[in-house]
Amino acid sequence: MADKRPILILQMQRMGDLILSFPLMLWLQRRHPGHPIWVVAEEMFYRELMPLSPDVVYFPWEPRALKRLPPHSYRLLINLSHRFDSAELAGKLKADEVAGPCRRPGQGRYVLGDWQLYRASVVRSNRHNRFHWADLNALDVVPLEEIAATKWAAPRDMPPDVRAVGLFLGASRPDKRPGVSFWSALAKDLLRRDMRPVLMGGPAEKDMGAEVARLVKKPVLNICGTLKLSEFAGVGQTLSLMVTADTGPMHLAAWSGLKTLTLSMGPVNSWETAAYPPGHYVLRTGTSCVGCWECNRPEPLCRRNFKPARVGMLVDTIVRGHADRLERLSFPGLRLLRTGRSRHGLFALDSVDAGETGSARQYVSAFWQHFWGGAFGLWDPNEARADVAALDAAHPRLRQAMAKAAPGLVRELAVALRNGTTKPLDEDFWSRGPQALRPMRSTCQLLLENGDYSPAARLRCLALVESLTAILA
Repeated sequence: MADKRPILILQMQRMGDLILSFPLMLWLQRRHPGHPIWVVAEEMFYRELMPLSPDVVYFPWEPRALKRLPPHSYRLLINLSHRFDSAELAGKLKADEVAGPCRRPGQGRYVLGDWQLYRASVVRSNRHNRFHWADLNALDVVPLEEIAATKWAAPRDMPPDVRAVGLFLGASRPDKRPGVSFWSALAKDLLRRDMRPVLMGGPAEKDMGAEVARLVKKPVLNICGTLKLSEFAGVGQTLSLMVTADTGPMHLAAWSGLKTLTLSMGPVNSWETAAYPPGHYVLRTGTSCVGCWECNRPEPLCRRNFKPARVGMLVDTIVRGHADRLERLSFPGLRLLRTGRSRHGLFALDSVDAGETGSARQYVSAFWQHFWGGAFGLWDPNEARADVAALDAAHPRLRQAMAKAAPGLVRELAVALRNGTTKPLDEDFWSRGPQALRPMRSTCQLLLENGDYSPAARLRCLALVESLTAILA
């Protein structure tokens, strides 16, 4: 009898996280034909998204509904949530293969799968991460060649006479979005350029939309708090572009084919959470702290360089279809990027301007992406050597500092792990030493904790650091 056991995905995060799980669902359907895909998620999100979702079976995250999950073995279980209760659920169910956080009865919580472990390691230490969440959702269970072979439709190009532009006002946190004065000034600028701004948002943005409309002092369509998610996607079919912060509705717009311009500010790393399909735009700050996990300043510096007139000029250029002119526009203190794909077929952000080209961070981040891809079997481990050579040519002192510090990390770990000790590393171990080596420190710290400081975990950790030392030498 053919094996038709279901594949179970646990995704109890926010709306944007659920949408970024859609590519995984599609890849699993192709890879495992005949195995139904079941998804446990928050009902308030998936119910409205079902018309746009891949053809899967949803279960709401509530005790009564979860009792409907059969206790028999699943072909595959993938836990994409960091919640403690999702790890407990993953540990109670039987599956041939499990990826993500899992807590078996009577045991601690463990993260299964190299890439799920890597994703957990970038918490607080994601400065140099260049893997998108949608790719990380899949890399433990879907081969790279299948991800790379996927062709995503480009966002719609509307006729020149369609001049309606959506302005999505909200975000999950105030520091991730512009304020009322910015949105009202941008709406005025778009009206001056013969465009029709449409104020958009959920119930939380209803008052904000009313205040923006009041400040514009001209007729402007305000539909904040009036649309269901399915209706929001429908309205998006009539727009040329949506200007938005990095937020769940941005992912919904991009998934439905609406072209987006994301104003990336606050504790947001565009490499992780930008619109996943190719062809969307990201405008982000050029400050050195861009992409932080948590801003430690009273007011994020990255918000200051976003000027309504500059954004209005950019919107006008995109809506008119003059993509060839974008590289000639000037955005002081900002960087304009376009979502695309790397030569390996993973998500990438391509510079439209030349602002970031040659920066030390660019070289170091590219190195770490290729190092981890080699270490976890995506490609030849020696690919990272080319990045070291490029870093050495552009920033020799930084490369030398990394090479000098790496052997010290080997010795530090060897001392900490001598005599088979299971004593945890100091809590601040991940944040010591040069910023450029923190990806290794944070990964090693979690790898050891996740492996209960076993001999296998210690040997693997030391092997990774020794490999890093050899490549940097």
